[in-house]
Amino acid sequence: MNPFTFHRPTTLADAINQMKGGNGEVKLLGGGQSLLPVMKLDLAMPSALISLSGIPGLDEIRAEGGRVTIGGCATHAAVAASSAVRGAIPALAQLAGAIGDTQVRNRGTIGGSLAHADPSADYPAAALALGATIVTDRRRIAIDDYFTGLFSTALEADEILTAVEFPIPDRAGYAKFAHRASKYAVVGVFVAKSAGGVRVAVTGAGPVVFRATAIEEALAANFSADAVPAGTVASDDLQSDTEASAEYRAHLVTVMARRAVQAAT
Repeated sequence: MNPFTFHRPTTLADAINQMKGGNGEVKLLGGGQSLLPVMKLDLAMPSALISLSGIPGLDEIRAEGGRVTIGGCATHAAVAASSAVRGAIPALAQLAGAIGDTQVRNRGTIGGSLAHADPSADYPAAALALGATIVTDRRRIAIDDYFTGLFSTALEADEILTAVEFPIPDRAGYAKFAHRASKYAVVGVFVAKSAGGVRVAVTGAGPVVFRATAIEEALAANFSADAVPAGTVASDDLQSDTEASAEYRAHLVTVMARRAVQAAT
């Protein structure tokens, strides 16, 4: 790991100024569960890190006005334990409680996960299925416009993710086939039903989280596990590795979607 300068601002304005005034590559640090391993492998070599953990309010969680708002610095453990999340979107709390292990859940943050956009992470599926809005220091980004590719998002290099707003659905459920060691999703499917229809998001299967429109259409007509059609996701664009072939991942999408519907509350 290369040497770097560490900053811990106490206000969002200070963090923004440090981002703009930094020389070389400057990276934002949430819980460090995504960034630090990459730095240890020399895949990222920032000249400065700006920690957001000392900024008051960025870890707040509240439910009001038909939505749950989660600050970007809220840890996975905090999301899992939040009475606001558990009461409004139980599936989101359950998802957070199954990320990694205890150490990861107590350090990793929702903002860091969504900014990193790992194609096998859990939060992207929840955000996409629930129709979330990404709130930054300068704008609001609809989730359908947010994920742009492998480890790639619509965030600008100096933009700070401050919160995520989740509309409260009528029902939602999540199921994943987890990697044996990391607990990342080999395939994870989040299903959400609301007055606007049904949204189904798949993580782990491809290079970026995506919506399974054929499953959405089937569930809109009949929201039951039996209604989830098999073979609706082609294996052509899916990942293939030592954990699962593309064909097996395509099969798992159907299985996980049915389990997510069964779990939906």
